[in-house]
Amino acid sequence: MTGMDAYDDLRAARRSYWKNRLVWFGIACAVLAAAVLIRLTQGDVPAAAASPQAARPAATVAEDGKELPRPGRPQHDVMALVNGKDISRRDLVAACVERYGEDVLESLVNKRLITSHCANRGIAVTNEEINAEIDRMAKRFQLGREQWLELLEKERGVSPQEYARDIVWPTLALRKLADKDLQVSKQEIDQAYEQEYGAMVRARLIVVSDEAKARDLQARLAANPDDFARAAIENSEDVNSASVGGIIQPIRRHVGDQAVEAAAFALQPGQVSAVVPVGRQFAILKCDERVPPRQVPLATVQETLVDRIKEDKLREAASGIFAQVQKTATIQNVYNAPELRQTMPGVVATVNGDRITMQELGNECLLRHGSEVLEGEISRLLLEQELAAAKISVTQADVDAEIVHGAELAGCLDQQGNADVARWLETVTAEQAITKDQYIRDSVWPSAALKKLTAAEVEVTEEDVVKGFEANFGERVECRAIVLANMRRAQEVWDKARRNPAPEYFGDLAAEYSVEPTSKALRGEVPPIGKHGGQEQLEKVAFQLQEGQISGIVQLGDKFVILRCEGRTQPQDMSLNDPKIREILHRDIFEKKLRMAMGRKFEEINERARVDNYLAGTSQSPEKPKASPQPVREDTAVRPTAGTAR
Repeated sequence: MTGMDAYDDLRAARRSYWKNRLVWFGIACAVLAAAVLIRLTQGDVPAAAASPQAARPAATVAEDGKELPRPGRPQHDVMALVNGKDISRRDLVAACVERYGEDVLESLVNKRLITSHCANRGIAVTNEEINAEIDRMAKRFQLGREQWLELLEKERGVSPQEYARDIVWPTLALRKLADKDLQVSKQEIDQAYEQEYGAMVRARLIVVSDEAKARDLQARLAANPDDFARAAIENSEDVNSASVGGIIQPIRRHVGDQAVEAAAFALQPGQVSAVVPVGRQFAILKCDERVPPRQVPLATVQETLVDRIKEDKLREAASGIFAQVQKTATIQNVYNAPELRQTMPGVVATVNGDRITMQELGNECLLRHGSEVLEGEISRLLLEQELAAAKISVTQADVDAEIVHGAELAGCLDQQGNADVARWLETVTAEQAITKDQYIRDSVWPSAALKKLTAAEVEVTEEDVVKGFEANFGERVECRAIVLANMRRAQEVWDKARRNPAPEYFGDLAAEYSVEPTSKALRGEVPPIGKHGGQEQLEKVAFQLQEGQISGIVQLGDKFVILRCEGRTQPQDMSLNDPKIREILHRDIFEKKLRMAMGRKFEEINERARVDNYLAGTSQSPEKPKASPQPVREDTAVRPTAGTAR
């Protein structure tokens, strides 16, 4: 983790409402699937900062998909007050456009294309149809309408207005445009039923790129199937499954590669498949269990299956429809063309001659990303105020040093072992889909600021170095472990292990009862336990055991662990007096303690700050750190008194 990563994690402390993000149920593969394809939705929308409130009815939407304006809707000048200093609407809009302008503009252009296409074909979506679709989706997830809209707003930051305008309306419009392509046959229903409720195979997988190696592994494992988990860990190129002994999601019919499905369903428990070519790789399967079909009457689930099939078809059809619309459209991107901006001031794009203004773009960016960006602006302003109070400044040299540090921690080095800054900046900005300036402003500068505020407080003591040496190079306890989910089952398993302490039987118990996938797959084998690794209670118990002894039940959070000592490792042949070793330990310990100090400092700054977030409708102060008044609604709020303009 780099200092910049640490800052991003720290900033999340301000946004506790983001910590419990939910996967948006099945919307990603349902209603949103079509909308995502044409970039009409918001993509990965961060959760809203609003306090709990009753869900409001969806906005009234015109037949062209636009939300009808509400009379007298004021435009507030101040979005937040941070220790008396304001963040204005203008500044927040500018920050939102800087970060998300291009993506949001693409979405606006795409939606304008679809609305125009619908209008040319006489296709309209009524408010009655929109409301019926919202009710249908709520029912699908077994929620009332208000509960559904409230869930979307609280957990995904999608207001009822946005949901109706940017998700439901485009989906219904696309359904009408693609109506002839959405017919569902009986065969498709039968396949979907078998896919969802039919038999499954619980299996393990090994994937390698070398065919000869695959055949050697297959021959060995066919003769010794019990070695499959260990072979997967040591050989499989599929990292996710290899880490848990080859375990994969149950294989169903009509879901993935037909050859893999055929091989899996031909196996009986304990059998190993032949080598199965998959693209340019070679797969080997082992059947752990065959799961019989679920006895669910087709009539009770047919409507849901048909909906799912139609949504899959809609996703495919939407791509074709949109490609056709784009081919016949005339689009001018003024936003990225300086010469056009001069001739069309205030315009960011034209679609078949229809103009999209900068004001529209700014309002849409604020609507979609305002809460997220405002939290970042609040955090930055708090740091600026803290630096000013401490009479500390962040120089260009500090920023450059932080970028170099990030490259070094990420292992982005040149042939001489020095930080490859150019490659690092290219990599990190591409991964995050941001510009270099955004990366420096939102990640590098805040991290450098926190380091300037905390580095002098960090001290690496001799005790720290000694503990670091023991943790990295000292003796470790080799153990098997069983992880249980509740005390009653832990007591039951512990009693069985106590009565028969043989390692083979302990492994059997781990394979049967452990709820932790790796220890279950490896019959209790876990990495050797060292000192000062962060699990003090477990380490203390482990180092008290002698070879062959079984521990008592160790509670770690909501889990319960039983250990069996298999012996001790030898300390590595290193000396604490070696200057190079001490330098490495000192640097590593300093980095870890610095990150912890940065976290504490950021929390401390937040705890003594007065922040009124008018966009989210929240307020905190040192006297009442997390007081949350009713959200300020734009149709009822009185304009707050402004502080010093930013």
